[in-house]
Amino acid sequence: MSAERGERRILALDPGERRVGMAVSDPLGITAQGLPTFDRRGGDLVARIREVVSEYGVERLVVGHPIGLSGRETEASQDAEALADRLRAQTGLPVDLWDERLSSTEAQRVLAGRRAAKGDVDRVAAVLILQGYLDAHPRDV
Repeated sequence: MSAERGERRILALDPGERRVGMAVSDPLGITAQGLPTFDRRGGDLVARIREVVSEYGVERLVVGHPIGLSGRETEASQDAEALADRLRAQTGLPVDLWDERLSSTEAQRVLAGRRAAKGDVDRVAAVLILQGYLDAHPRDV
């Protein structure tokens, strides 16, 4: 799938130990929509990402980078960096790390009072990560 001029699809990931939230941008790179959450116990994450890349014509990946509130690296941020490196090597796509501090907290706030299924917080967090990225990187017209 080739992108028309001005179109760009971006896939964002909110990596967790057990689940990975995913969101994809619209073709113009303006808004983020959540995709089903990937359960790491259910298969190969990179293979699933390749499927989504192919299905949506994704041109760039964004990986949530959970820097600690103090601004220091954490074990989770090192895991996110390793995932980004793996994705660069195995997909050939550009991969950006995006500060996701408090994205899960904000996702829980968004879902407060609702009956959320497993993975809903991860999916909403991925949407928030991607929307923040898109807002900071407006498309060239």
